[in-house]
Amino acid sequence: MSRSFGIDTTPMPFVDLAAQRRRLGAKIDDAILRIIERGDFIMGVEVARLEEQLAAFCGAKKAVACANGTDALGLALMALKLRPGEAVLCPSFTFAATAEVVAWFGAVPVFVDVRPDTYNMDPASLEAGIATAAELGLRPVGVIPVDLFGQPADYEKLLPIAEANGLWVLCDAAQSFGATHIIGKVGTIGVATAVSFFPAKPLGCYGDGGVILTDDDELAATMRSLSVHGQGADKYDNVRAGMNSRLDTIQAAILLEKLTIFQDEIEARDRVAARYTASLSDLVSTPSVLSGCRSAWAQYTVRVPSDRRAETMQFLKDRGIPSAIYYPKPLHRQEAYGSYPVARTGLPITEALAGDVLSLPMHPYLELEAQDRIVEAMRAALSRLAA
Repeated sequence: MSRSFGIDTTPMPFVDLAAQRRRLGAKIDDAILRIIERGDFIMGVEVARLEEQLAAFCGAKKAVACANGTDALGLALMALKLRPGEAVLCPSFTFAATAEVVAWFGAVPVFVDVRPDTYNMDPASLEAGIATAAELGLRPVGVIPVDLFGQPADYEKLLPIAEANGLWVLCDAAQSFGATHIIGKVGTIGVATAVSFFPAKPLGCYGDGGVILTDDDELAATMRSLSVHGQGADKYDNVRAGMNSRLDTIQAAILLEKLTIFQDEIEARDRVAARYTASLSDLVSTPSVLSGCRSAWAQYTVRVPSDRRAETMQFLKDRGIPSAIYYPKPLHRQEAYGSYPVARTGLPITEALAGDVLSLPMHPYLELEAQDRIVEAMRAALSRLAA
């Protein structure tokens, strides 16, 4: 243990995957070894078993495993027949993949603003974005809300707006599998839901992985075909132009083992978040969860004054506490996406969040002592900077 003037400065992980591995013991090793001994590394039985269990976990009818969360979005858009010149509404305050997949098809992402409390898509800005698309001569066809940091978007308000305008809703749940909205679990909302299993996600594998969840049998069958080069009756019968996006068997086996403890981990994340909020809400703006909803807490993100964020992060770093900024540069200000339209009312909340958000360590194995250390350091940093 490192100490500086009596303060523990031992470096701690931002996400502690090693603690999870210790909990699962040799189960993952055994699962991987079984596949190595069998040799069915592609499309082994674990993939189908995982799809069944993921669908059952959230209550979706179908699950289609794929190579990563970006492909999950892309396969859904391919199956929905997105075309050049069509517009898809999405937030600018998100990771690039959300808009990237729209651009793949020559379609136009139209960026909308987010709420200051949940960081998720603002329904009023969605309406403004739809109007903007129409004014530009684009044909709006869909909406991709993002369940940012693990909390479902405000679907009670977003879905009626989409329905009134004849738009499909594809949920970007890269960070929110395991969360619940008042209208249903993540995975059962919209026409389809795209999930990422990147290692740092609430449910993560040991590489890349993803899944698309849907209640539409025909859409699921199309996405499954598309994920294997547009396969028809067999792999040499191609009925559509597709892509290669299969989840390998080893990653499926790892996820199957992690799924056995996943609900318990979600509850542990919830406890960590509640303790953070109780300890910090008098000093900083803490995340707000919509009534009747439950977050998967992929990240715990607070807002600090923009002119103090860098100093706060350095203060934490000096005490061995990592922090991160998700996201320092919204998509509409990035070179690759700066030419795309934004809602006519602007993106003031997105701009503000990019300047003041700060994410603290969050994982199910964050012990009370570590939580206290983080809280005390945050309080010390903010009090010192306020003086």
